[in-house]
Amino acid sequence: MVDVTVLGAGAFGLSVAWACLQRGAKVRVIDPYGVGAGSSGGVVGALAPHTPENWNDKKEFQFQSLIMAEAFWADVEETGGVSSGYGRTGRLQPVLNGRGLELARARQETSGALWRGQAKWRVISEEDAGPWAPHSPTGFLIHDTLSARMHPRMACASLAAAIQGKGGEITKEAPHEGQVVWATGWQGLVSLSQDMGRMVGNGVKGQAALLRLDRPDLPQLFADSVHVVPHVDGTVAIGTTSEREFDNPTSTDAQIDAVLERAFAAVPALKNAEVIERWAGVRPRAKSRAPMLGRHPLREGAFIANGGFKIGFGMAPKVGAVMADLILDGVDTIPDDFRPEASL
Repeated sequence: MVDVTVLGAGAFGLSVAWACLQRGAKVRVIDPYGVGAGSSGGVVGALAPHTPENWNDKKEFQFQSLIMAEAFWADVEETGGVSSGYGRTGRLQPVLNGRGLELARARQETSGALWRGQAKWRVISEEDAGPWAPHSPTGFLIHDTLSARMHPRMACASLAAAIQGKGGEITKEAPHEGQVVWATGWQGLVSLSQDMGRMVGNGVKGQAALLRLDRPDLPQLFADSVHVVPHVDGTVAIGTTSEREFDNPTSTDAQIDAVLERAFAAVPALKNAEVIERWAGVRPRAKSRAPMLGRHPLREGAFIANGGFKIGFGMAPKVGAVMADLILDGVDTIPDDFRPEASL
């Protein structure tokens, strides 16, 4: 008999399953499309924090999750023997103008208290940043040491191997037994909206690309609204678009070409790199813009973990922990902004 059935083998579903397994539950993950078949099987993997100011429950939750990530992924990799591609390599962002420089320096001060000495937010010169850094109009960049990266496909495979290595089951079809967790991605949010007769969540398409460029130890970059993420496998990811209206969820078009052009213009070190893949997928976005975690609003006795949108992998370690608390022990520590009611 299974104690917990998780529907969906993406970032949230696999993390909830892993957390429940670690606490001794018997777990089954069901996904008819396989592991990482949705947006969790993408290519970008930028785990980046909110700015250290105007602190709230969402920022604190994400901060805790990013701090947990190093031990979380190390444990996953040790159990399953498969690399997640995780690395806390930091991030560089150009400072665009005088007002931005003023804000960046103010955040450098507040980061000491809000990040509690566990990570740094610093303003550095373009010269100190080195040739990998994007050009900055002010000559200064923000360097934070909290940002990390993992390769989404590798991370899903790593979690799946750990789950199976610890005795969990991953299958495409099986009965729903025990406590049931709905982590069914954007289609699940659309279906929930239809069942409730109002929009509580939807999907936002994103397009990204992979370059062949071996820079695994360098920080990720964020310049001209483009993420540039070096991966451990000798690739660099570029992303992403945000498309609320789309016809084909997996097609790529001129929009990713425009993102690549902006990346090449902002980061000269990318210009000669070969584009080896263009990718598109749809990310689940709850109406509240925060993850939707807790008891399912329509299914008696069931739970929901959805709406990771662009920060699913960054939130995943903490999401798994709080959902396991609720599912197995009845202990609810989920922030109010993350509850399904916030989107209802």
